[in-house]
Order: sequence, then structure tokens, then C-alpha cells
Amino acid sequence: MIIELGIILAKVLLVLIMVLNLAGIMGWVERKGSALIQNRIGANRASILGFAGLGLINTLVADPIKFLTKEDFIPPYGDRFLHTLAPCLALFPALVLFAVIPFGDVLEIGGRTISLQVAPNINIGILYVFAMSSLGVYGIVIGAWASNNKFSLLGGVRGSAQMISYEIAMGLSVMGILMIYETLELQEIVRGQGAILWGWLPAWGIVLQPLAFLLFFTAAVAESKRIPFDLPESESELVAGFHTEYSGAKFLMFFTAEFAEMITAAAIITTLFFGGWQIPFLLRDGFYFPWGGSLWLPHLAVVVLQVGAFISKIFLFCWLFILLRWTLPRFRYDQVMRLGWKMLLPLALANVVVTAIVIVARGS
Repeated sequence: MIIELGIILAKVLLVLIMVLNLAGIMGWVERKGSALIQNRIGANRASILGFAGLGLINTLVADPIKFLTKEDFIPPYGDRFLHTLAPCLALFPALVLFAVIPFGDVLEIGGRTISLQVAPNINIGILYVFAMSSLGVYGIVIGAWASNNKFSLLGGVRGSAQMISYEIAMGLSVMGILMIYETLELQEIVRGQGAILWGWLPAWGIVLQPLAFLLFFTAAVAESKRIPFDLPESESELVAGFHTEYSGAKFLMFFTAEFAEMITAAAIITTLFFGGWQIPFLLRDGFYFPWGGSLWLPHLAVVVLQVGAFISKIFLFCWLFILLRWTLPRFRYDQVMRLGWKMLLPLALANVVVTAIVIVARGS
């Protein structure tokens, strides 16, 4: 019992450290990436013992110290309790979502088989994902209302309306994946994507459900509240939106939550549509190639490759999110509503119907 508890705590700490550190690193990647896109230098000033680290120290060390030492301002007529609670509600869902996301298959050590998933016994993982992700809007709405600021309130209302408009299509877009792999458990979905079609093509979700991937990816960008879907913030219209009245550590939590949501969205996309930790032709004991031949690998090397592949895919989609933010203009409010209700929703429904017809036809 003590050993099992220790394993669970170790996995929880590993995931939290991975997500929080990735959030900090992605903040630096965004700064330098946007500078590259806009032909400027980017963050490069803060240094420790003369070493600036291309601005990485600026993001990982100097910025947190700056935020943590700033005044914690609460509007005089705002709600002090809810104003403090809102950043926690924004960050909490993005972190707990990783409990059901598998970052590897299994680790066999000391005669014990350890599932590389914080909560491996949740057999309704995708429902857990949607339940937790829908809680993120409470941080925005409560923070906006507790600030007693009209611009913040407008940002909160925009955030809630935007969530309703895309989350229905997001849920429907996943239905095709669930119908094909016949499970709600994310680990089993990833294992199902390890199959090979026609002897050479991995049975990843994007191969079997390309339209669902486009719909889910669009909704995931909206979930992260980043350009072109940053209507809750939209600094050119609402000063800074729902977090206008936030400073110091509370603003840092909102800032971290944004990047944690981006990482979580990238992890879910990877899990559902890009094979998760799967590497084509890699099984538990090495590579088996369709043209013949094999390459045996130690078990630990296979686990490292799986985890590395999973993290690499997350980085790829995070970079894509950053690229979209710094190259596309923001949608108008009415354009987001039209996109969610008149385009994404009908296409998601059509995808479910077509998938069902194909499955029934193949079965008969």
C-alpha cells in the first residue's frame, strides 16, 4: 500500500513538474518565436553571473521574481475572496487534466508493472477531460465579476459565450474517435492507434478522422483563449479583458494557466489524433519494420523513446499555437459565434453520421 502510494505521488510530482516547467519554457519560446516572426531580438536582458541564456533566465527567473514582489492590488469595491479565488480556478483544471493523459505505456521495474499515467483506473478518461476543461471558464467569469470593472466583465461574458459556442462542436468531434476505438479510456485509445493499416500506415486518429482533427484543433485553440480566439482578453478593445484588475502573483497564475491550457490542449490532440506516445513500428521490445527486419531495444530505452515522442509532439503543437497567435488577426465576436454554431457544429454532426454509416457498412 505504501509503495503504491509512493508511485502515485511520484507520478503526480513528475507530471506537475513537467507541465509547470513546460509552461515556463513555452513562455520563453513564445517571446523568442514572436521576435523571430516580427524580425526583432526578443527577451535578452536579464542575466545571472553574466549569462543571459538567450533570455531564458529572463522568463524562468526574472519574470517570476518580478511578479511575486509586485503589489497585490484588489479593487476597493471588488470582492476580495472571489478576486483571490479566480486565478486558482483558472490554473487548477489545466493541471488536473493531466491525471488521465498517458505519457507512456508501462514501465516494468523490480518485477512491478507501472502504468505511465497518473490515474490509470479511470475508464471514462475523455469524459473527465471535458468535465475538467469546462471548469476553466469559472476562473474567467468569477475573476471578471469580482474585479468590479466593466471591461473585465465584458471579457468574462465573452469568455462564457465563446466556451458554449465551441465546446459542443469539440465534444461531437471526438465522437468519431470513440466510435472507432470503442473506448473512453485514453490509454486504450493510444494503444489502438498502434495498429498498422495496409502494412505501412499507422492507424492514428488523424488518418481515420481527418475532419474531426481539424474541428477539434480549432476548438482547442479557442479553449486556450489565444489569438484568433482571445476575445476574453482582446487588449485592443477591453484594455486587458477579464484580468485587467490583476497584478503580481495572481496575474502570474492567469499567465501560467494560459500556457498550461495550451500544453494540455496539445497533449489531448496528441493523444487522440497523433498516436500519443506511439512511435510507428515500435513495440515493447524494439522496432519491427514492415519491409522486414527488426531492432531489439532494452525496455528502458523503449520507455524513454515513448515519453520523448509524446513530449516532442506536444512541443510541435505548442509551436503551432504560437505561430497562429502571431500571424493571424483576431476574430470579431460575431465571427466566433458564427464559426461555432454555423460551421463547426454542422460539420461535427455530419462527421458523426458519416463515421457511423461507414462503421455499420464495414460491419455488415
